[in-house]
Amino acid sequence: MNAGKPQGLKAKHQRLVLLAVALTALIGAGVLATWALRNQASYFYVPSDIVARPPEADRAVRLGGMVERGTMKNAADGVTVHFVVTDGKARVPVQFAGIRPALFVEGSGVVAEGHMGRDGTFVADNLLAKHDEKYVPREMQNMTADQARQTIAHTK
Repeated sequence: MNAGKPQGLKAKHQRLVLLAVALTALIGAGVLATWALRNQASYFYVPSDIVARPPEADRAVRLGGMVERGTMKNAADGVTVHFVVTDGKARVPVQFAGIRPALFVEGSGVVAEGHMGRDGTFVADNLLAKHDEKYVPREMQNMTADQARQTIAHTK
């Protein structure tokens, strides 16, 4: 009697079709997200990496290392600063125009966000200064260790 009627998919086959559709949708969403964010990724380089394999000009990257002592020079405009970032193996000249973080000094760690200029200078849009483990906030410099612990305990 049922020879002429088409039958629906069995439950097992329905699950397989649903799984294939879900997997295809998930892969498609991943590909779309990757494609949409491809220019938003910011890669991290140290000076040795930039010297060995420089990123293409105008590509957003992060440069991390130490500000070499004796290299920080202020430009005549009073806003732009030129300095060199090093990792002990290589040196990269950097130019930054803007307000510098308070912890940004020669000999300190820095992460500069920006891009390589066509002349080989890293043009930073943003500076993130790093401090060492001995850093003490200005407000706590004259406190004893016990006073500092009490201050921290009261703020929690």
